[in-house]
Amino acid sequence: MFIDLPPQMQERVVCSISAAVKYEIPANIMLAVAEKEAGKPGQWVRNTNGTHDVGQMQFNTSYLRDLTRYGITANDVAAAGCYSFDLAAWRLRMHIRNDKGDLWTKSANYHSRTPRYNAVYRADLIHKASKWAEWLEARFVTLDVTKEGAPISMPTQTTKVQEVAQQALATPAKLEMTATVQSAAVSSYVPRQIIFNDNRILP
Repeated sequence: MFIDLPPQMQERVVCSISAAVKYEIPANIMLAVAEKEAGKPGQWVRNTNGTHDVGQMQFNTSYLRDLTRYGITANDVAAAGCYSFDLAAWRLRMHIRNDKGDLWTKSANYHSRTPRYNAVYRADLIHKASKWAEWLEARFVTLDVTKEGAPISMPTQTTKVQEVAQQALATPAKLEMTATVQSAAVSSYVPRQIIFNDNRILP
């Protein structure tokens, strides 16, 4: 596991990275959202609009209406393990792909599309994503997804947990999504995507 992280964070980090790889979204954004949501298995939080935020990723029940055709229930989202992270990554990908605004506003739509709530979430998301980017860049081969032809960033450390994220490539996601993530960063920090088996880094 990630020996430099507290044990209670390790599952969240492994699940977040695996989900980010599966759904081809910036891993640091996924990690930042997971840190911000900070839910627990089995947790249900009632919102003023009658919906609930469920599980580790506080997945809002209003999104489950679109997922019933796949047999996905709130109990699936509330369960322990990585499945709720996969659903959150799918949802983040859809926000990034389909919503209006810059990358950070789209990602903050995971929390709320209401401008005043989105702005607060967005500001903290940028801060947390920057921190996670540094952590990722020290351990993984990463790529700046906002620049065409950007050079890869080689890790300054190595870790066995790269194998965990690589396993995600061999695990088919329950919901197939095909889209190119198009976005533009609005701060000096740029999101990083983990890449594996890239011919540019093979001997």
